[in-house]
Amino acid sequence: MAGDSSGSRPGQAEAPISHPGRLLGQNRKFLDFFWDIAKPEQEIRLAGTEGLIRYLQENQKDDDVLKYTLKRLTDGLAATREASRPGFSLALAQVLQVFEEIPLLKVLEQIKEKHDLGRIKKKLFRNALFGNFFGVLALFQSGRLAKDLKALLGCVQLLQGLSEHHAHLKDLPRKTLADIVSEIPEGVFEVLFSALEDDLTSAFSTPGQLYLLLVGIQKFPGVLYPEKLKELLGTEAVITAENIPKLVEVLKMAVKSEKKDRTLPSVGLDLMKVALKEGSFELFWKEVVENGLLKDNNGACSYMCYRLLGSALPLLSLGQLKMILRGEVMRQYGTHVVCTQLPDRFKFAPEMEAYVSAFLEGCPDAEKQLAVMVGFSTLTNQGHPVVPTFWKVVRHLLPTALLKYISWLKDMFLDPDLDSCVDFATKRQKQNEKQSHAEKSEHSITRLRKWIVARLAGIVENPQIKREEEFVMDVTRFCFFHAFFETKKPTSEIPETEAVPSVLLKEPSRLAAANSFFSLLQHLSSMPALGDSAKAEEMRKKHLHGLMASGDPWIYVMVQYANLLLSQPKHVKIVTPFGNEAKAAWDRMLQTVEDLRKKEKKNPVLKTSAFQHLLLLVGIHLFKLPAECMDLLNDLQNCTKRAFGEKPKKKVAAGDGEEEPEWVEVTVEVLLSLLTQSSGLIRKVCKSVFGLIAQHMTKGALQLILDVFDPQQDQDEESAVVVVEETHKKKISQKDARGDGASEESSESSSADDSEGDDDSDDEAENGKTDSEDEKDEEMDENFRHQLMNVLQTGNALGGDDSDEDVDDETMMSLDENLSALFAEQKKRIQAKKDEREKMRKERILRRDFKIKPVKKAQSSEHLLRDATGPNSQVLDLVEVFLTKQAENPLVFSIIDPLLLVIEQSMSSETSKQEQDYLRKTADIFTNHLCRSKQYCKNVAPIREELHAQLESLVKRACRQSDSAVALYCFSASLYIFRVLKGNPAGEVDPQSVELEKKPKNQQKGTQASLASTVGILDLERVTTAYRDALNSFLTKRNSPLTGSMFLDLFERHPIMCKQLIDTVAKSITAGARQHQQVCIVSADERFWYAGSTLRHDSSTKPTFFHSICNALKRGVSVEYLVGTE
Repeated sequence: MAGDSSGSRPGQAEAPISHPGRLLGQNRKFLDFFWDIAKPEQEIRLAGTEGLIRYLQENQKDDDVLKYTLKRLTDGLAATREASRPGFSLALAQVLQVFEEIPLLKVLEQIKEKHDLGRIKKKLFRNALFGNFFGVLALFQSGRLAKDLKALLGCVQLLQGLSEHHAHLKDLPRKTLADIVSEIPEGVFEVLFSALEDDLTSAFSTPGQLYLLLVGIQKFPGVLYPEKLKELLGTEAVITAENIPKLVEVLKMAVKSEKKDRTLPSVGLDLMKVALKEGSFELFWKEVVENGLLKDNNGACSYMCYRLLGSALPLLSLGQLKMILRGEVMRQYGTHVVCTQLPDRFKFAPEMEAYVSAFLEGCPDAEKQLAVMVGFSTLTNQGHPVVPTFWKVVRHLLPTALLKYISWLKDMFLDPDLDSCVDFATKRQKQNEKQSHAEKSEHSITRLRKWIVARLAGIVENPQIKREEEFVMDVTRFCFFHAFFETKKPTSEIPETEAVPSVLLKEPSRLAAANSFFSLLQHLSSMPALGDSAKAEEMRKKHLHGLMASGDPWIYVMVQYANLLLSQPKHVKIVTPFGNEAKAAWDRMLQTVEDLRKKEKKNPVLKTSAFQHLLLLVGIHLFKLPAECMDLLNDLQNCTKRAFGEKPKKKVAAGDGEEEPEWVEVTVEVLLSLLTQSSGLIRKVCKSVFGLIAQHMTKGALQLILDVFDPQQDQDEESAVVVVEETHKKKISQKDARGDGASEESSESSSADDSEGDDDSDDEAENGKTDSEDEKDEEMDENFRHQLMNVLQTGNALGGDDSDEDVDDETMMSLDENLSALFAEQKKRIQAKKDEREKMRKERILRRDFKIKPVKKAQSSEHLLRDATGPNSQVLDLVEVFLTKQAENPLVFSIIDPLLLVIEQSMSSETSKQEQDYLRKTADIFTNHLCRSKQYCKNVAPIREELHAQLESLVKRACRQSDSAVALYCFSASLYIFRVLKGNPAGEVDPQSVELEKKPKNQQKGTQASLASTVGILDLERVTTAYRDALNSFLTKRNSPLTGSMFLDLFERHPIMCKQLIDTVAKSITAGARQHQQVCIVSADERFWYAGSTLRHDSSTKPTFFHSICNALKRGVSVEYLVGTE
């Protein structure tokens, strides 16, 4: 065997290959292995290495094959392509590992001979260096180096020689030497000690030599004991005061060498481990890290400090953790996080999060976990912690650590301890700082409290944390209590009263707590049941969300808690007290909810659940918006009574000629008003409630939603604003022209306008208000004039021409003060008027932009909120829900035109990004939830005529468009109505059945039944006329908005139209239509003549069709153009 002969004859490794030509021509597959090994793709290299090993095992008797393999792999170690060298090194290591008969020393000599640095050409010197290095690396990776002392010593000496060429190899030889040392046993290290002694003595010279020493200290403490270290270094320990400057310089060198890698140098981590072993970690951290590397003002050194901090977390004791988490490294890290918010800057925060996550995941000590969480939570920028409120690392906390962390957050909220925080400010913040110490402290406390309540909410909302109902309810009650209540006297019935805030809660803190509470409510409304009980498991299987394990909704339990607080006036006090009306509305809401719960137990229906949820939602919002929610609650109370009581008779409202609206209409108005709130919880609840009452929708209720999309109202409102402004300007100019004498006339006309304003429209009412404001302005100016005259007369400033006396200084000073006070008051009044007008202007803009339409008082929805903050895409959600839940409702057809109107208006003007998103959402709902819906109304016989008229209108509307994209939506809507009419069973004989009388009587029944089953209640002749006109428009107009794809869609979805329009198509092909139009129609007919069942059995159209194509070919249309283009 080759291996045996190699072992018996030492000179065989250098023996030449007997027949090299035979190898080159014998097996091309064998040579391809080396080409694969040289490729940069790792998968190909690994496959080539595996193939080479298999081939060598199959040909073990052939010594020439093994010799050639060693030669090729040795040559490849110094390949010109850098990506090839690791491949040859790995292949050589695998060969040496499999074929243990090959002596490592001979291979090492072969490598040194092939890549001899003394004989190599200068331009190949770098390649030779890497050839030697990768050769040693291959010997080390073979796993046999520790068993061959001579080869090991040779590799150590070779690596020591290579380490002198730092410009090319950096610290790779030293690191490889340290790795070799870490893998050998202690006895072998003692043998190598003499060879390594020089490197160990010069440990403070380079990072590689220091790393070698640190590895030896950790791996072989019996060899490198303190006395031995004193002989080598002059000190019995590495971390000493006299060695600190040397260590700092070596670490800086390591940072520079690995700057591009963005990793922690191994020498840094091992130095920290040795410091822990020697008991000098505090000295290392304070002097080497904080006073050495951190003060270098170098980004790479700062990042090394951050990486040392993250890597140290699993290694330290509890006291050491607290020490480093309150040090300068943390402060510097916080400054880095705040100052690197721009997207183009390097951010270390994700890497630090990975360090913390790995520590928490592997740490079994709850106290250490808590210390790390508190340490990062107290790293604050002017009171605001730098870690996000939704920090993913919390999922790794142990249950006890999580509960302690929650308790710490609550205590910090109630008793803010700024001294325990590692607070910092950026340079810009220090430059702009103008607050006093007290103001700065108050500002920091507010920022800290805002973060804490958001942090509490983030923990509850984190689905990766195992939560219990008690824990979730505790956090939710905490946020609610401190948002709207304060403690007067502690009581055991309300745990939240047992701890009183040491610093008074300000309005921003309460507002943040309120926002967190409603955010929690939104999350709880969609959260599965918690706990391990059988009932909770059953509820999760049924996908019941928003319920506790007891079956009660979370929002109901919170309303009960709120009622408990209101019933304890001796112990708690509401921050914004309820008035009599609000308290009465609250009590009525509670009573109505209880009545509905009783009804639900007897007869559970969706309507009951919907009203419960809506009442509870509006009720809990009484604490945030009492004035608005009182009116909504009253409307909901009336609506609930009518929805669950007897059907009311159609009563005529007093003073109006309109009938009272249905309960579902009032409910829709309430939902529309709620959608103006900037609350995700409200929008989510409104959407779910609307889904529950969608089956009860009436035409009037749906029309209230569709009126929101009516742009005509926006134009009316805008024109009203313009008229008001123009009228105001005209009146000002008239007053300037007429002088002071015109004020009485203006006052009389204004009062006349006010007297007639009751019977006018809303715009006229606004006009009247503007006139009254003008009158008030004139009265205010007149009052100011009188006040000014009085002040001047009091100060003798208006003495007349015969007054020659001078006014003394005291009188002048008094007069000056009085004038200043008077003008200051006048300035405040003018500013208040401007603010009021600006507020009204913004309200009109919001109503125009968000299209929240005010409705009539008779419909009980005058309480629509004017401060809308969300676009009417929220109303689109209601339309989407209705189309999804009630796709078979005939009311669906009334949605087509309003949505098309929105698309037309949005496509015809330049729009912002928000409006583009709104248009995109509208088009998606129109296309996917309406036109392409798989379900449609199956009983449209009563509105058959209206649908035919709507289909004709849509086709004509498509022809009138200037944009093909809008025309496509109109055409798609007509195809939807076509499908509905065609899919409904015929209740009467189709008009085309008259033509069947000409056929024999024995064929009439079968033909009539077949046609009825094909077209349903569709008036085929009427529809054909509409589409024929559209097709003629497409073929004759130069800039027609219609496209060939529209008619392809028509023929594909309704092949029966192919037969109806074949004559028009044939005539257009031969009558001189443009080529692209001819091709579209020819392609359509050619495709659907074979596809359509109507044409398939009717051969009368076939000759006409192909005759038309022949005529088109005679006119010069090429066959390739007809067949290959669409």
